[in-house]
Amino acid sequence: MDTFSPLLPTAAEPRSRPAARDVARLAGVSTATVSRALNTPEQVDPATRERVLQAAAKLRYVPHGAARTLRSHRSRMVGAVVPSFDYALYARTTSALQHRLHAQGYALVLAEHHYDLSAERHIAHQLVQHGVDAFVFVGLDHEQALFSLLEDYGRPYVLTWAVDPLRRHPSVGFDNRATTYEIGRHLLALGHRRFGMLSAPVEGNDRARTRGEGLRAALEEQGLALDDACVQFAPIALPAAKAAMERLLALDEPPTAVVATNDVFAVGAMLACREAGVRIPEDISITGVDNTDLGATQTPGLTSVRTPIVEIGDAAAEQLIARLEGRTWEPFRAFEAQLVPRGSTAPPRSSGVLPG
Repeated sequence: MDTFSPLLPTAAEPRSRPAARDVARLAGVSTATVSRALNTPEQVDPATRERVLQAAAKLRYVPHGAARTLRSHRSRMVGAVVPSFDYALYARTTSALQHRLHAQGYALVLAEHHYDLSAERHIAHQLVQHGVDAFVFVGLDHEQALFSLLEDYGRPYVLTWAVDPLRRHPSVGFDNRATTYEIGRHLLALGHRRFGMLSAPVEGNDRARTRGEGLRAALEEQGLALDDACVQFAPIALPAAKAAMERLLALDEPPTAVVATNDVFAVGAMLACREAGVRIPEDISITGVDNTDLGATQTPGLTSVRTPIVEIGDAAAEQLIARLEGRTWEPFRAFEAQLVPRGSTAPPRSSGVLPG
């Protein structure tokens, strides 16, 4: 598995080397058509393709990405652009992705955009220039310019970790809203009425946004709502999660149950409670999402939702390989998430007052 860094400049090319625009000018087409004719020739009519090939041969033009790609029209490289390498679950998804790709003779190139969607588009453009054949992205929030870029260059892509409800973009994932909806129902059934939530910022992050919506929907069914003071946003990291939970514990009326939108937030919350002498679940219930080993091995074990992070990587690879090889493929695939109750949840204290 290779890692691509957009911060590393490519080697300077000789000024005399012909560029795609030179081929386009000679063939009387656009540079996007040149790219399609050389990389996805089946998408270009034969007459136009022949003009491009003749122009490229006359100029001795070799696309960036090496001569092997020109000969085969494929680099057999797939790019996965994820929000962050720091979040372990993205690593598990891309590991499954890489395993399936490698078995079929494809290489995986990784890049991160740090939740910056304009950076994501820029990285995708660079990867296209490096000869990447197809792309995997996380979530549903992306700039329209990204999709326009991929269409212009004829690059197939699949969105992961969610399924596009409008069926506009090929996608493989699960219902993020349902994860926290089920957790909310579980906690409501235990008798909780005052809830807190720990979440990543929602800007450009549909997973965080829809998980928040799921909890709110469960509460609304019972005539309840989240108090704004009980909602804390933080980066996905244990220290930030711990600090966010400390702010909830400092409230005059803390929540009796805290829904963390992933297990990192939940474990950070558990650390804050232990430090403050707040017992779990006797004094407060805490839940997570994603059912990671991090949460399962806590004491008590974390109630969480198992999400299909490995299945997503495998299915994304399966779809892209089928598309690149001209086989039938399924554009939308949804997996189930499952609530896993453990010892971190219980009915609320009758007094509703935390110790200390």
